[in-house]
Amino acid sequence: STGVPKGVVVTHRGVTNLATAQQTLLGLGPGKRRLQFASVSFDASMSELWSTLLSGATLVVADGSRLVPGRALAELVESRGVTHVTLPPSLLSAVETGGGLPDGVTLVVAGEACPPAMVARWSRNRVMLNAYGPTETTVAATVSEPLGAEGTPPIGRPIPHVRAYVLDDLLREAETGELYLAGAGVARGYAGRPALTAQRFVADPFGPPGER
Repeated sequence: STGVPKGVVVTHRGVTNLATAQQTLLGLGPGKRRLQFASVSFDASMSELWSTLLSGATLVVADGSRLVPGRALAELVESRGVTHVTLPPSLLSAVETGGGLPDGVTLVVAGEACPPAMVARWSRNRVMLNAYGPTETTVAATVSEPLGAEGTPPIGRPIPHVRAYVLDDLLREAETGELYLAGAGVARGYAGRPALTAQRFVADPFGPPGER
């Protein structure tokens, strides 16, 4: 979640919507093999777990010693026939020194801003996507089209049943402002923090009555 770590109560609806969307957007299905890189204590693990298993793809699980970015991780991806992997951009340089990732892998970067130079390096001969979303919107709210070698990578468009707005301080649409996310992925709120929930989770001024 944003700021100081705190429990976020996501919904079955949000997890199901995420898993269904990623099956299509990432091309998951029978015959595909996705690496479980994130710890189960991290929200990103829900994306890797449920979108993979519900699509009929194979979830590749490995000992933690083989998930250290570098040669061990590069060899794991190669030897286990991994077709899909999600990594934060800061770890990609370590993977490169360990031998890189095979051509043809679908590489999703998330969790941090991805520098253009890194996109230029890693998008060659691979499907590279940029995903964005705070924990409060069930892991990933937007996914980009496959990235090219030039320019700053966009965060993409909202996944199905998620809405994104740029709003000013009065919650009016504006050219510059803050990004607000609404729809299926929005969590119920913060566990045991009703005041903070009321502050951060506001009504969607453009959506159906009662939605946030």
